[in-house]
Amino acid sequence: MTDSAKKFDSSRAGEYEQQSRIALAGYEACHELSACMLAATLGSGTAARILVVGAGGTAQEIITAGKLEPGWQFTAVDPSQPMLDLAIAKLREHGLTNRTHMHLGYVDDLSLEERFDAATLIGVLHHLPGDDAKQAILCSIAARLKPEAPFVLAGNHYAYASQPLLLAAWGERWRMNGASPGEIKSKLDKILQGADPPHSEEAVALLLKNAGFDRPLRFFSSLFWGAWLSHRTSA
Repeated sequence: MTDSAKKFDSSRAGEYEQQSRIALAGYEACHELSACMLAATLGSGTAARILVVGAGGTAQEIITAGKLEPGWQFTAVDPSQPMLDLAIAKLREHGLTNRTHMHLGYVDDLSLEERFDAATLIGVLHHLPGDDAKQAILCSIAARLKPEAPFVLAGNHYAYASQPLLLAAWGERWRMNGASPGEIKSKLDKILQGADPPHSEEAVALLLKNAGFDRPLRFFSSLFWGAWLSHRTSA
């Protein structure tokens, strides 16, 4: 298990559902729009196989898209067993286990023989340290997509310390949800030390280009967070 995966142990997994919704204002909206962007690209009412990378925890990508498109099947990949267990429980609640193949591990473990119609990577990229790791996962996803397949990438961008106003507003978001000044400081310190987002939207676009995707279209934004739709190039 990588260091990034180790962060999501049983204690982190247990609080993830609540914490993720506080950390990302518009959590549900981001996932709803992600599903809508894929459906608008693939066509509503179609059959499709969707690769969901980093699906552990809430499984919100699958729950939201699965409700919108009953003909979609999902392959969910996550390297953290506690996070995957949470996802399985959520999918069971929503009757989606029969439409989802769960894989404990990494995208590289998946066969290159079968290509997916679309993919998502939501809330993962900023947890991977350095550009090499970010580039590697995007290349692995691209290699398993059909030509011109849509891809939703969502996560934080900007170096956190470079945007003090956004960081302060993030702290206020935690205060709005009952955190004490000490808790806010602890959370912001952890954020500054524990993640490595791409440092700009252009950096996101370059990572995608180098992995074989076209120019991304941003369709959602919330403080540091952005969500983009791109497509696997036809080459």
